[in-house]
Amino acid sequence: MNFDTNELIGFVAALLTTIAFLPQVYKTWKTKDVSSLSLPMLLLFFTGVLLWLAYGILKDSPSMIFANGTTVVSTVLLLRFKIKYHKK
Repeated sequence: MNFDTNELIGFVAALLTTIAFLPQVYKTWKTKDVSSLSLPMLLLFFTGVLLWLAYGILKDSPSMIFANGTTVVSTVLLLRFKIKYHKK
């Protein structure tokens, strides 16, 4: 694994973008209000993040693996909340 300046920049970007996503997960968990979450958007986003994770693994990029691995987990939580708390 090669850790250099590029990876440092990647980790800072990963940290900021991952942290930016967490308040939505927390708010949805606390309020159980999923009305503003679009299921198609979440599914497309999840697919894209999975592909970015695969790309990061193939490129052996720790920052991409960290960011997208964390975001996959967050998105799975939002998808679970969307399905569980959706008003029929």
